[in-house]
Amino acid sequence: MIKRIFLYRTGCTDPYRNLAVEQYLLETVPEDACTLYLWQNRRTVVIGRNQNAWKECRVTALEMDGGFLARRLSGGGAVFHDMGNLNFTFLVNQTDYDLSRQLGVIVELCRTLGIPAECSGRNDVLADGRKFSGNAFYAHNGKQYHHGTLLVDVDMAAMGRYLSPSHAKLEAKGVASVRSRVVNLRELRPELTVNAMAEGMEDAFQTVYGLKAERLEERDLDSGRIDALIAHNAGWEWIYGRELACTLQCGDRFAWGEAELRLAVEGGIIAQAAVYTDAMDWTLAPAVEGALTGCRFRLEEMGQRLRAAALEDRVREDLCALLARQNI
Repeated sequence: MIKRIFLYRTGCTDPYRNLAVEQYLLETVPEDACTLYLWQNRRTVVIGRNQNAWKECRVTALEMDGGFLARRLSGGGAVFHDMGNLNFTFLVNQTDYDLSRQLGVIVELCRTLGIPAECSGRNDVLADGRKFSGNAFYAHNGKQYHHGTLLVDVDMAAMGRYLSPSHAKLEAKGVASVRSRVVNLRELRPELTVNAMAEGMEDAFQTVYGLKAERLEERDLDSGRIDALIAHNAGWEWIYGRELACTLQCGDRFAWGEAELRLAVEGGIIAQAAVYTDAMDWTLAPAVEGALTGCRFRLEEMGQRLRAAALEDRVREDLCALLARQNI
């Protein structure tokens, strides 16, 4: 049961630090407490934990414009952040995680702004039938967070310039462009500012939880731990990951997300496996990689490994069917 709530709002716009602070707040959230973290990144593409950086972002164009590429802990797809976007994170112990309540804070915020909002599927919030908030999720060591974006006045042209969704994803969405399926809230309320949005989030947070928030300050954070996390977040290996020279490469788009499977086979044994996916479940890729690594490169045995892995039934069967189509 939530007995205390905390607020931390930062003026920092460095994505590597902001993501480091997010992880630190997750590690240190007290028992029976919920922390709301509000933050902004300047000109940044943030990719999901298991995505292929080169396929999701036009990296050269982003860097030439002084932007940043970052990778987060949670699953899901790539997003664009600039100073017209407000990011939020709810951080709790898993026993107190309540997605409907957390999303209720956003709905309450929009109600106070006179903007009717509704939740769509598992991870989107819509206004005027278009998405203004996408959400993703991460759990570790008994703690969990739910974070997302609030589009207030984002540069949609830049969003389209830097993000490079696959043709399969665009076809699945049934749209011709990013602009057709997202909306800046300033289109609906021209006077709205990011600062007003942040202040509204703070008020809605306290209203929904029925508690007075305690404010966290910079001095409350462990700078040494955060510096170590910044170094990790800004590192090449974390952002770009390994590119696997593979014997087999295949992929498809499924109801649960897009997935690409790469296998490096040596002496008839799968020496390495890599999975790139925008699935919301961040544990999917490591589960598949762990199941297939060391397996003989035979369809029957790969299927047995996948069926024994900690995967949802539909994911397991879709991946087995994908491999079957490769005529191994």
